[in-house]
Amino acid sequence: MSTSGPTTASHHHYRRSLGTISLTAVGLGSIIGSGWLFGAERAARLAGPASIVAWVIGAAVALAIALTYAELGSMFPKAGGMVRFGQYSHGSLTGYLAAWANWIAIVSVIPGEATASVQYMSSWDFDWARRLYDGKELSTSGLALASVLLVGYFALNWFAITLFAKTNTAITVFKVVVPALTAGSLILAHLDTGNFQAAGGFAPNGWSSVFTAVAVSGIVWAYNGFQSPLNLAGEARDPGKSLPKAVIGSIVIALVIYVALQIAFLGAIPAGDLAGGWGGLGYNSPLADLSLAWGLNWLALLLYADAFVSPSGTGMIYAATTSRMIHGVQENGHLPSIFGRVDLKTGIPRPALLLNLFIAFLFLAVFRGWGSLAEIVSVATVISYVIGPVAVMALRRLAPDLPRPVKLRAMPVIAPVAMVFGSLVLYWARWPLTGKVIVLMAAGLPIWAWYELRKPLAELKSHLKAGAWMVGYLFVMAGVSWAGGSEFGGRGYLPSGWDLLVVTLIALAFYAWGVRSAWNSPALEQVRQELAAPGEPDESRPSVDADFGTGSGGEDVVFSGGLSAH
Repeated sequence: MSTSGPTTASHHHYRRSLGTISLTAVGLGSIIGSGWLFGAERAARLAGPASIVAWVIGAAVALAIALTYAELGSMFPKAGGMVRFGQYSHGSLTGYLAAWANWIAIVSVIPGEATASVQYMSSWDFDWARRLYDGKELSTSGLALASVLLVGYFALNWFAITLFAKTNTAITVFKVVVPALTAGSLILAHLDTGNFQAAGGFAPNGWSSVFTAVAVSGIVWAYNGFQSPLNLAGEARDPGKSLPKAVIGSIVIALVIYVALQIAFLGAIPAGDLAGGWGGLGYNSPLADLSLAWGLNWLALLLYADAFVSPSGTGMIYAATTSRMIHGVQENGHLPSIFGRVDLKTGIPRPALLLNLFIAFLFLAVFRGWGSLAEIVSVATVISYVIGPVAVMALRRLAPDLPRPVKLRAMPVIAPVAMVFGSLVLYWARWPLTGKVIVLMAAGLPIWAWYELRKPLAELKSHLKAGAWMVGYLFVMAGVSWAGGSEFGGRGYLPSGWDLLVVTLIALAFYAWGVRSAWNSPALEQVRQELAAPGEPDESRPSVDADFGTGSGGEDVVFSGGLSAH
């Protein structure tokens, strides 16, 4: 890996200054972004009052998958960790596909947050504001304003990581307080319990709609923020203790907030607005509109302000984490060396920031509404999830000697369950959306081929053989989605109920294949050497049992909430 000038590609130049509180704040700050502003309405339109259950299912899925990544993140505490694990366990093809899906899912969140802010602004009582959004997508002026927000997200990451940390502290607190205050205020102002049985009952569109809501209404989008602490593992002070606590803590706290918001939203809807059923809801600024309906003008103003603060906070965090992901992809050997450079003075990977800003502009131009971005992000996210359960158990078989600061005794059960959960969510996303996103995954293969086809044939065969399960999985899941139940957009060849069993069996079969196909790849050998090198913190970290440890050392004294405790 080449270096030049005042920068270097080495992950050692990231500052290991983040503790549990800082990492939890980053995770919670990523989870509570634009999802809480729109997710409650979109979930209700699909599933009615049963949308409450959808948030619980989403949290269970995220938690099962997050536990597999917590072990991996503590094993390999490097920047951009989420794009590296597949490379370690299965080589370049699996690693690239997982990294590509993960990067697409995360980088597209950034324009989604900017879009959310502008979309909420369109409800302001000004002619210029109403022209920002036409009910489906942003106008030209809306795109221009969203572009300004994008530049702001990246600018705060460009100049200094400590500047981002100080900014994110206040933003994270605001992002937790305002949703909690919104839920409480709406419940106190008007909680019509009759709404929970109105317009068709608790699950008016059946339970299949609840599952679809998990996949495409923004629920997966929201919980996907648990990845942020893992992508900052290279800057964690004690990854073995802090990463699992941060990941699990952020998911649980977010679940409580999101369920409270969903209950508040359902109970606050005026009865007249349900005349067309749950699918007829059409608020531009859902929670603010309901606040105005019940005379909570102060809350509406607060929500309009938070429509900038919450998405902007998440956008800034994702601008930081995606730059670390690009660094990880470059170290995997699938991008030019310039994208692995880290500024020695600030510890910031600036070329990676510029690349992500360009891609964010591209997504903003193509997908001009929050809903369309949420669907793409959600499905790409699920595809990126499946590598975690496979990689964690494959590495236990292949590399039992590597230090595991977090090693859950129940992982042999958790991993296949997580694989099944992820596959079910992918199926619930409905055809043809699943097929479209799987094609988008294939669109990245020419980049892989550009770098990998230069390798000796014997080595290339090993990468292809180890990655065949991932390619097969994507094609089979696309086929099952096409042939599946009509309630999930398929042709109806698989009867209801049996389709879920088929997806479960497919997930377990590919899980077993994936675990067996791992091999001692060059990337794994390289990371073995790095972990064994003198001065690496991994050698001295104590092992933490399933309760994640309760040690008193190494915690944050000052709540930084960002990327640095300084």
